[in-house]
Amino acid sequence: MFLRPITRSPSTWRLHRSAIPPLRRYISTHLKPSLPSIPTCPSPTCSCAPTPSMPEGLEIDHEKSLNGTMAAYAEQVLICTGKDDWMSRIEDENAGDNLAADIKELLGRGGVYRDVCISPVLTLDCANDWQPYHNISVINSSFQSSVPERREIQTTSAYILPSFKYVPFLPRVSFDSVQALVKGYLLPKKLHPAHDNLSPIHRDRLLRSESQGSFLYGVQDVEDMLVLICGHGGRDGRCGVMGPVLREEFERQLPGQGYQVLKGPVESSPNRDELLLEDAKREQAGKGIARVGLISHIGGHKFAGNVILYFPPGLKGEDGKRHALAGCGIWYGRVEPRHVDGILKETLGNGRVVEELFRGGIRQGGEILRLPEDLGIDSTPVRYLQQLRFRNLELLPVYPRRSAEGQAAVEEGLWSESIFPTNQDEAEPSF
Repeated sequence: MFLRPITRSPSTWRLHRSAIPPLRRYISTHLKPSLPSIPTCPSPTCSCAPTPSMPEGLEIDHEKSLNGTMAAYAEQVLICTGKDDWMSRIEDENAGDNLAADIKELLGRGGVYRDVCISPVLTLDCANDWQPYHNISVINSSFQSSVPERREIQTTSAYILPSFKYVPFLPRVSFDSVQALVKGYLLPKKLHPAHDNLSPIHRDRLLRSESQGSFLYGVQDVEDMLVLICGHGGRDGRCGVMGPVLREEFERQLPGQGYQVLKGPVESSPNRDELLLEDAKREQAGKGIARVGLISHIGGHKFAGNVILYFPPGLKGEDGKRHALAGCGIWYGRVEPRHVDGILKETLGNGRVVEELFRGGIRQGGEILRLPEDLGIDSTPVRYLQQLRFRNLELLPVYPRRSAEGQAAVEEGLWSESIFPTNQDEAEPSF
C-alpha cells in the first residue's frame, strides 16, 4: 500500500502532487450536478478593451485545464472594505484590526471552531457526501460598507455566499458581533460522522445556532447579481493588472444586458421611504441590479483574470422562469476583456457555463459543481483508493505552504489561502 496516515487526523489522507490529476478526475466524476454549457466563449460582437500585458516574468498559464481548480468551500465571507487593493496577507491590514483577522481568531489555528473548519490542502474526502470539514473562505472586496444611522459607530458589512445573505452592520467595537456571524451563519448545521468521538458539549459548540444570528441587525437576502474579479495587486501583479481592466469592461457591458450597475453601498435602513426608493431602483433596472467589485486572492494567480459570478436565488431567465444558475456561484479563469461579452450573453443571459474558462462552482447549500469528464473511473471512494494504488500514486502527508509543492498547489488554485485555517505545518499561518 502507498497510504500513510496523518497523526493529527487519522481519518484524513493527503495526496502527493503526482496524484492531483486523478483526484481532480475523481471530483468531477463523483459530483452529481450536470451544468448546461458551451465549449468555448463566443467571439465578441462589440468593441472591447485590449488585453493588458502582464508584468515581466509573470505569464498566464494557457495550457492547464481549468475544470476543478476551484478550491472547495462551504461558505465565502466577502468583506466590504471600500478599497481596491490590500496587503499580501489581508489579515495584516490596519495593523491587524480588521474583520478578516477577527474571523481567523475563531476559525484559524487555536480558534474555538478550528476542529470543524479545518481545511486540508488535498484530501480524498472532498466529495459532497463524505466531506468531514466545513471550509470557510474569507476574502476582502472593494464594495463599500453600508452606512449606519448613527454614523459615529464604526461598522463593517459582509456578504455570505452562497447563502446569499448580506450583513450590513458588524460593529468594530465588539467581538460579540463576530461571534454571532460565525456561530449564526458560518458553522455547519450538521456535523460529519468523523466528529462522533467528540463530547456532546463539544459537538454542540461546533454547530450553527440560528438564534445567534438574530443578534446581527438588518441581515437581508442578496438580490443583486454579483461580479467579483480578483484584483489583488498586493499579492500578484497579474491580478493587479487584469482586475481593474475587467471591472471596467463588465461595468460598461452589463447595461447592454439590461442590468443597472450600482457602485454605492447597499441601502439598509428601517426608513420606509429609503426602502421604497431602493425598490424603485430595482423596478427601473429592467432585469435587475448588478454590482461589480475587485476581491482579494482566491487562488490561481496564473489563471488571471479570475472571475466569480454569483447569481441570486430569485434571478429570472430570459423566458421569465427561474434562471438555470440561480443560487449558484460560477468561477472562471483566464478571462480577458474579449470574453466579457460572451460571458454576459451565454452565462448571465442563457444560463450556460463556458467550458474553456470554467474553474468550478458552488450551489446554495454548499454543493460543489464540476463539469463531468468521461474517464471511466469508478466513483465510489473505496474503489477509487484501490485505483490510486494500481496507478502507483503515492499518498503523503501534507506539504508546508512554503515548500515547492505547497507553492505549486496555491498557484494552481487547488489550495486557496483565503480558506481557514492554513496549513498545520506552517509556523506562521496566513490566509
